[in-house]
Amino acid sequence: MSRQEKLAALASTGITKAELDNIDGGTARGTTAIADGDGVLINDAGTMRMTSVETMATYIGTKVGGGMDFIASSGAISNAANVSFTGFDASKYDHYQFWFQYVIPESDNTYLRGVVSSDGGSNYDGSNYHYDGVTDANGFIVARLVGNDTNENGIAGTFYLYAPHNTGYTYAQPSMVLTEANGDIFGPDYNRSHGNGQVHLVAADVDAIRFQFSSGNIASGEITMFGIVNS
Repeated sequence: MSRQEKLAALASTGITKAELDNIDGGTARGTTAIADGDGVLINDAGTMRMTSVETMATYIGTKVGGGMDFIASSGAISNAANVSFTGFDASKYDHYQFWFQYVIPESDNTYLRGVVSSDGGSNYDGSNYHYDGVTDANGFIVARLVGNDTNENGIAGTFYLYAPHNTGYTYAQPSMVLTEANGDIFGPDYNRSHGNGQVHLVAADVDAIRFQFSSGNIASGEITMFGIVNS
């Protein structure tokens, strides 16, 4: 095939010179932001293929091990009865962290609880004496006696779930700073913020959790879920 014929064949594909320049090893690198849905060109055993950045991220996560991935956020909460998270995936994550950003109750002097599900969130276990830590309860106690008065800014901190995909008991641990209903501030070392370890006393594969106050709605705040990548 002559050079002219090769150029004509190339032109018929619709590929532009600028696009070819992007795969030239000597071309300048740009700063275009990467976002979900973008594609990446790879050499797959000698065949050039396009894959998604999501597939690439999953692969890298399996190689890095122990890294932390963002999974989901409640967004800004406004007078919600509860906030649920169902993004559990044992093929990707060993453990989970939930970050609480100034979560404030609608009612004063109330408990924040986490109740778990083993059927993807269709049903949640809020049974009495199915959770144990500082005291038997009908949910993991994230924080106690939380206030909502002026200058009482609710709860901030982290809540951990350890290997909930195991079919034995599920362990959890809050680490919170909060303003109590009387205005006192407590950190993770105090009983009211419940830095103590807790256990869901049912042998089950936990794959969802719902956070809710013992009375009233969640007035405001935000909760974000992260997964610890399989090591």
